Amino acid sequence: MSAPAPATPSGPADGPAADERLITRSPLKKLLGRPELGAVVGAVAVFLFFTFAADSFLQLSSLTTVLYAASTIGIMAVPVALLMIGGEFDLSTGVAVTSSALISSMFSYQMTANVWVGVGVSLLLTLAVGLFNGVLLTRTRLPSFIITLGTFLMLTGLNLGLTKLISGTVSTKSISDMEGFDSAKAVFASTLTLGSVHIKITVLWWLALVALATWILLRTRYGNWIFAAGGDADAARAVGVPVRATKIGLYLGVALGAWISGQHLLFSFDVVQSGEGVGNELIYIIAAVIGGCLITGGYGSAIGSAVGALIFGMTSKGIVYAEWNPDWFKFFLGAMLLLATLLNHWVRKRAEETA
Repeated sequence: MSAPAPATPSGPADGPAADERLITRSPLKKLLGRPELGAVVGAVAVFLFFTFAADSFLQLSSLTTVLYAASTIGIMAVPVALLMIGGEFDLSTGVAVTSSALISSMFSYQMTANVWVGVGVSLLLTLAVGLFNGVLLTRTRLPSFIITLGTFLMLTGLNLGLTKLISGTVSTKSISDMEGFDSAKAVFASTLTLGSVHIKITVLWWLALVALATWILLRTRYGNWIFAAGGDADAARAVGVPVRATKIGLYLGVALGAWISGQHLLFSFDVVQSGEGVGNELIYIIAAVIGGCLITGGYGSAIGSAVGALIFGMTSKGIVYAEWNPDWFKFFLGAMLLLATLLNHWVRKRAEETA
């Protein structure tokens, strides 16, 4: 019997046996494969539009205001984007931000404690809400839409009911004269001055979260687990991905973002209205979707969510600088969502065709 002929190396064109990781992709293909490409194109278009539509848009004071508006959305849009990449939603994020602020304020005031004690208690309880969502989701396998809608309603009722029960009104008492307030404000709500430019510290929080989330997604095993859990949870579980722990961790990340945003809300205005935050959850999701995240999960980026938040900031403030009727803002926001989704779909389709 003759010996078998020696195997010859196969290249990328030899069929499915080839390792696709060895295929060299052109810079254009890499660019088309980026989830945030559509958002970047949209951001450039919005920037150019308001540059011509509003004379004061390019002033340094205006641009820093735009960055501040973007950062208040972006701090939450980043963990929401990671959660959506992992295949889940959280409709309680808007009121969770308010809950975080209310807990810090009321605990500090009622216990006459150092403000930092209230901040710490708020962190623990806000993380507990995220843990509740994550555990209930993974234990029951109910849709995250249903679970977080229930959390949204419960938190909305608790915010209003407990605030009126404890404070006697729908807002908290002032804590500006309490010990620790100034140092906490410096961490969560201060303004940094660089020459003639005044930048809110939330911009730094936002950029730090974007950098951390990007590193997690692209450089860690946990990032691979997030994409796998969002793409096909059953298949991921079959190859050893801890899907349950991954999704619980994502909900804890959303809770952390809500805590940071809540502390900024409190230390910026000193008092908190218990009815705030309703509807903001949709804005966070919109920023993530504009940034390239798929509703179905398994695709997206933290950088894209940041660009989506920037588009929101430019639009919300650009309308004011252009002296237009702000009643039209929601219309422009909805139009941007549709256009960005269509553009992201086209970019992804082109990337798959050229892969």
